[in-house]
Amino acid sequence: MTEQQKLRELLENSSHIVFFGGAGVSTESGILDFRGPDGLFRTNSYGSTESNIPDFRSEDGLYGSKQAKTYPYPPETMLSHSFFKRHTEQFFEYYFDRMVYPQAKPNAAHYALAELEAQGKLSAVVTQNIDGLHQQAGSKRVYELHGSVHRNTCQHCGKHYSLQEMLQWKGKGVPRCSCGGVIKPDVVLYEESLDSDVLEKAIRHIMAADLMIVGGTSLAVYPAAGLLQYYDGLDLVLINKTETPYDRRASLIIREPIGQVMSEAVQGL
Repeated sequence: MTEQQKLRELLENSSHIVFFGGAGVSTESGILDFRGPDGLFRTNSYGSTESNIPDFRSEDGLYGSKQAKTYPYPPETMLSHSFFKRHTEQFFEYYFDRMVYPQAKPNAAHYALAELEAQGKLSAVVTQNIDGLHQQAGSKRVYELHGSVHRNTCQHCGKHYSLQEMLQWKGKGVPRCSCGGVIKPDVVLYEESLDSDVLEKAIRHIMAADLMIVGGTSLAVYPAAGLLQYYDGLDLVLINKTETPYDRRASLIIREPIGQVMSEAVQGL
């Protein structure tokens, strides 16, 4: 039996599936991950001018590249709460350049998961991504551990703003509310805690799952990766191009592209 056949058999025999995903799920939509070969932590865009990063706006289209703008600090510094507070304008320059992909579209993995939910097999998607592509694909029950670029809130009056409203400020300094307050993206920055309500609901679904599928994540980001300890089911499926700390526990490991794997497994289910 092939890996694909094993996955399909697990899907057929499960009714409370939880999918736990990371940045690798969205790379097939042209969005940079953090720790992959071309990720933010690997590309030489910190203190150098030699990096190329994916760009929707380039002549080459979705998977084209552009010369990366250089920044004086590494990503984990520029995406921290303290940097946001002390260097707000620089934070937003980096944020709009590297974290926001308004033209990104869901890929085959997103649509396959939405189909599983529509069939009543998938209970929840727990994601570390902030791009909102699971919802765009049709998924209803999505727990965004690190927030979303699509939600933005004035720190002074609490007024909410959409991504499109925020994009009007790109290249124009610090986004400000009509009251004058700074509008902060509802994304979890370094030094910030995860939303306790989102965590609680995600854990509840993981504990009740009869199959856990983990995809597109190195499981190196905590506390998010620590949620897998709450899964007590029999089978754990890992779909990732590189090794993870949970490989020994997995009953099935697949190293192929997640979009291809999930779409083939769900087709005709």
